[in-house]
Amino acid sequence: MQTHFPSDDGSDNGAGLLLAPFRGVRYDLSRVGGLANVTSPPYDVIGPGSLERLLAASPYNVVRLILPADAPGGTAGGEAGPGEVAAARLHDWLAEGALAIDDAPALYVYEQRAAGWVQRGLIGLVAVGTDAVHPHEGVLPGPVAGRRELMKTTRSNLEPILLVYNGGTGAGGHRGLAVPGAASRLTDLTAEGQAPLACAVTDDGVTHRLWAVTDPGAQAAIAADLATRTALIADGHHRYAAYRQLRGEMSDANGDAGPWDYGLAFLVDTDEYPVRLGAIHRVLPRLALTGAVRQAAEAFTVTPVAAQAAFDRLAAAGASGTAFLLAGDDGYWLLTEPDRDQVDAAMPAEASQRWRALDASVMQELLLARLWSIKDNERDVLISHDAAEAVRMAVESGGTAVICNPMPLAAVMDIAAHGEKVPRKSTSFGPKPRTGLVLRSVDG
Repeated sequence: MQTHFPSDDGSDNGAGLLLAPFRGVRYDLSRVGGLANVTSPPYDVIGPGSLERLLAASPYNVVRLILPADAPGGTAGGEAGPGEVAAARLHDWLAEGALAIDDAPALYVYEQRAAGWVQRGLIGLVAVGTDAVHPHEGVLPGPVAGRRELMKTTRSNLEPILLVYNGGTGAGGHRGLAVPGAASRLTDLTAEGQAPLACAVTDDGVTHRLWAVTDPGAQAAIAADLATRTALIADGHHRYAAYRQLRGEMSDANGDAGPWDYGLAFLVDTDEYPVRLGAIHRVLPRLALTGAVRQAAEAFTVTPVAAQAAFDRLAAAGASGTAFLLAGDDGYWLLTEPDRDQVDAAMPAEASQRWRALDASVMQELLLARLWSIKDNERDVLISHDAAEAVRMAVESGGTAVICNPMPLAAVMDIAAHGEKVPRKSTSFGPKPRTGLVLRSVDG
């Protein structure tokens, strides 16, 4: 279905996507070894165990740039901030030749492939702050400030945001969805007709391949097609907010275009390669499960469930209404049938009915804020993309995990189409792009 998204402020000036080529910064594999060992998942889905494995994989793993404070030497004796540490590492790696800047500006075709699925799209520089790019999630100031400082100090975009768009026209056609536009056709022609620049198989079984589109004619055809499109931010809301802040801070005083007017993005045509939407869970490390269950019972039907059936029971309950699973060292409890009067009383007065009906809104406004008196923040409300990991975190901290069902894609599209945003960290689009395949230097 073709979906048109309004601008951030609700206006609509018809502006389309602008995805510009750039000279990518890439690893020299003759110096650093296998590409899988120097790349990583996005910064915000790396848990402690994963971090240790990535650090051990290579002294050049990109996690040392995107999470510099967590890598050895990240505090530099307390004298340098994380951004300065990352900037020094990046400078050293470029000087050593571990990283090198490509000779010609390119749009990069990036493919992820595993058993049963494939995702393919374009990596380029997206124009920031236009009516063509639309967030659907709220953000917290802390993560935005952290990403902004890292970008500003390193003068780089170290990992792309994920954008999705409807790239087809008409009915039928390729894969039975729609006739692909020029951008998608050229993406597929490049991947299916050229040898890749780089290839890696990561430990999750996914094959990652990268190609470069350097022909000016092909770049112009892609630009012309995308000029008729708008896109949704699927992943990277905090990074995009940092892009916008840097653009406002660093833009040319004369109004001329500058490098901070653009940010690194991976653009996927969902008509060709439908994305998957998963859940994001909450962990409340300072809220004991016994008290959490007792207070939740003031507004929900609360049912104890066996551990082996807990996740299935949550999915079944979510098919017919709002449902959550509370978990910790005292077991599992299913929350269903929230009291409608209490839901309405908890909601912001300006919120639409579509926003009030979201599980994420009920969790944030009724469960966390009203029943548990917890304001959403990084210290008291941790997030996890994996349900089992969230339960482990709750058990280890003596706290409570709130396991959620995935938000329906139609609901996300509907919220975005009406200019609203779901609560922060409510959606997990995937598969997410691998970090480190191609970086962007502002000075390059």
